[in-house]
Amino acid sequence: MASKPPPPEDGAYTDFAKAMNYGDYLQLDTLLSAQKPLSDKDDELLFIVIHQSTELWMKLVLHELDLAVASVRADRLQPALKNLARVGRIQEQMIQSWNVLSTMTPAEYSGFRDALGRSSGFQSFQNRRIEFLLGNKQDAMIAPHRHDDALSARLDAALAAPSLYDEAIALLARRGFAIDAALLTRDFREPHLSNDSVRAAWLSIYRDPQQYWDLYQLAEKLVDVDDWFQQWRFRHMTTVRRIIGFKRGTGGTAGVGYLKKAVDITLFPELWDLRTEL
Repeated sequence: MASKPPPPEDGAYTDFAKAMNYGDYLQLDTLLSAQKPLSDKDDELLFIVIHQSTELWMKLVLHELDLAVASVRADRLQPALKNLARVGRIQEQMIQSWNVLSTMTPAEYSGFRDALGRSSGFQSFQNRRIEFLLGNKQDAMIAPHRHDDALSARLDAALAAPSLYDEAIALLARRGFAIDAALLTRDFREPHLSNDSVRAAWLSIYRDPQQYWDLYQLAEKLVDVDDWFQQWRFRHMTTVRRIIGFKRGTGGTAGVGYLKKAVDITLFPELWDLRTEL
């Protein structure tokens, strides 16, 4: 026999005509009306919801990364560690979304793919800004946004600004480690390349974590973020391969071939390389 739901608490069913309610606070009318399939295929709604929810998670990732960058710049590592830990949990959720999308078969996707036109996740402004914040700097990646002056200006600013890792390296220098001075004044529009002085600093920290506990924790949180992003890219690649094989992407990329190259990106090279030397 099915159990009955508990009775409502006093005041749980009050008149919300003049009070804030759940739907008002979350603007659910706007949120739930934003899914507008362009075909009559049932599976298109899954495709839209997965990508919209991923963009919402990315909005939160950017919020947390911006806070982390500001905290590292201010030498306040405890808040930054909290922000980066949260980013890792969000990344877990983003990876799980590929598992949901992979329930779509090639035939189901083909049923509405033409309706996408040239739209592609490759054109995600938020994803591009995340990449820039984490140091994957490529000026050419702004090209899909050049038609929008406001968006391209924001990406240009993100490209020119120090990344999270650049701020971590500057922090190492402020803490007294012998970091090459050129790294602190370099052109931040270019990606960071592995550097011996940075690797030596991180090695010192890993060899004496008790002395440098907060920096040691920061290093491991950075590795967590890099690790999760590599896993996210890998699941992206395998999901795309499962659904479209080796067809070209709707945005004009090489599809799986392009995504395979992305899997090999390492954001914080010294933190990975030092493990061989410990």
